[in-house]
Amino acid sequence: MPELPEVETIRSGLEPLLVHKTIADVCIRQAQLRYRIPADLAVCVSGQRITALQRRAKYLLLQVEKGTILIHLGMTGSLRYLSAAQAPERHDHLDFILDKGILRYRDPRRFGLVLWKPATEQGHRLLDKLGPEPLGDAFTSDYLVRKGEGSKRALKSFIMDNHVVVGVGNIYANEALFLARLHPLRPAGGLSQPEWEALHRHIIEVLQKAIKAGGTTIQDFVDGSGKPGYFQQQLLVYGRDKEPCTECGTILQKQVIGQRSSWFCPACQS
Repeated sequence: MPELPEVETIRSGLEPLLVHKTIADVCIRQAQLRYRIPADLAVCVSGQRITALQRRAKYLLLQVEKGTILIHLGMTGSLRYLSAAQAPERHDHLDFILDKGILRYRDPRRFGLVLWKPATEQGHRLLDKLGPEPLGDAFTSDYLVRKGEGSKRALKSFIMDNHVVVGVGNIYANEALFLARLHPLRPAGGLSQPEWEALHRHIIEVLQKAIKAGGTTIQDFVDGSGKPGYFQQQLLVYGRDKEPCTECGTILQKQVIGQRSSWFCPACQS
């Protein structure tokens, strides 16, 4: 958390505010994140115009004229466009000072990252081996059939693997499996073609609905303007252990799968 819908919400909200602005300077207050912020980041990006804000998996890619700033929000990070007069708070670790306003990176747990990739470098080690985007053309039910063939992995762990498909985080994996009526512990290699088609359809449906709702705010997610998401109001199973299933009334169950909490209906999901 934030997951793909939250990161896409941030991207789409910030992009029109940032594109064509120039980075005047960078203010680093705390450099030690998951990876240390490059000490020469200000030297690398100052004076450059922002050309785009893209997303790859849960990474934000701030494109400037001579390269890309890779940003990951970790577990608790946020990225907000603010007035230059807005005073920093305790966990505001970095500001991109723009010709108008600032772009502020906040991360209480410091699991995120801010890295620099010059345009002269091909690819990046954090991006090169990622699977397809779930809302892109390469992600199809036939692709899932091929990737899952012979796999004994639990289905939920399989679809949350970023080498299989990016961005299907814990919240959205739980919801998609419920809608597809598939048990999260089913071996991925045991699904039929129609079951893969249903799961493919519902992964896309859940992610699109979450993006439309501005993401899910369970604890502290806010978008680029500080607003929470509202998809949590539509959650059918996630976080609802010991509550009745919305379809059949059976009490939902909670189980740890692949070190992540999972919620499912034992009657509806087989």
